[in-house]
Amino acid sequence: MSIQALGLKAYTNALNNFAKAERKIDAGRQISSPAPAPEFSQVLASSLDKVNNLQAERESMVAAFASGESQNVHELMISLQKASLAMNMTAAIRNKAMEAYRELVRLQF
Repeated sequence: MSIQALGLKAYTNALNNFAKAERKIDAGRQISSPAPAPEFSQVLASSLDKVNNLQAERESMVAAFASGESQNVHELMISLQKASLAMNMTAAIRNKAMEAYRELVRLQF
């Protein structure tokens, strides 16, 4: 058996496996109904909870570092950056939402 024939056989097997997987996925899509999308208020509340959890984690890590319980500066800095980024993104989203609200208020019907 030559190398070229072996490579062609492997390629053919991979293509067949891919086709089988596609058929399984298509069959699964036809059987299952799409999951309902979560409401905006639920998504917003869970996002704010995550930001709050990051802030609480940041505060506890700073307190642990200040008291000498933890000496891991890398984890502390990562936690600080995560909390800062989450807060900045939350503020940016709030600002965009307020800007959109002001624009809607200015519209004349």
